[in-house]
Amino acid sequence: MKLSRLRFFLVLLTLVGSAFGQDTSAAQSVQNASQNTPAPVSYASVSEVSAVLAQLNQASQTLSTDLTKLRIEKWKTDGDTKKQSLANVDSVQRNLQNALPAMVTQLSGAPDSLTATFKLYRNVSALHDVLSNLAESAGAFGSKDEFQSLANDTTSIDQARRALAERMDKLSAAKETELTDLHKQVKALQAAAPPEPPKKIIVDDNPVPKKPVKKKAVPKPPAKPAAGATTPPKPQ
Repeated sequence: MKLSRLRFFLVLLTLVGSAFGQDTSAAQSVQNASQNTPAPVSYASVSEVSAVLAQLNQASQTLSTDLTKLRIEKWKTDGDTKKQSLANVDSVQRNLQNALPAMVTQLSGAPDSLTATFKLYRNVSALHDVLSNLAESAGAFGSKDEFQSLANDTTSIDQARRALAERMDKLSAAKETELTDLHKQVKALQAAAPPEPPKKIIVDDNPVPKKPVKKKAVPKPPAKPAAGATTPPKPQ
């Protein structure tokens, strides 16, 4: 499955984020507008998601029934292989009972969510990998009926996985278009914003002269008498 469009979308999201950083006020205005007026989900989009989820629900129900019919303890193989196969069955059943329904509900409530679509796609892909391994083991060590039922279940899960991948590719293309339009709006707001007034620099042509600093007079030390001269006696 090609996810180049999804990777490009993520890169484009980063670029638009950089543009937002250049003008916070403009970006905030666009963001507020998008939050106040969310884009409605089209009928075609809802119908497409509903069809994919219905396909996935039918495949999961059939798979749950087929798993209960397995008799792994009778497979013609060693104990370690049986133990691993039982662990795979337990893993698939827990996924079908807990993780998968919650993700299906989340996507059903937000059909245009790329995050919810990718989350479900990744879970279905992991489910398909474990189921494929289990089907191979059934073909090698189990009965013909067990292998055929698991092989059919693997095909159904794979079809749902591919449908989710196609849906994710369409959502990525739509998000790219939205981000491109949003980028253009930010650029338009940046161009329409009034320029900042130039800063005024005041130059004083008549600077106030500095007052001269008065130096304190330092008294000179008394002169020393010459060598050999006598000091006159002080008067009584």
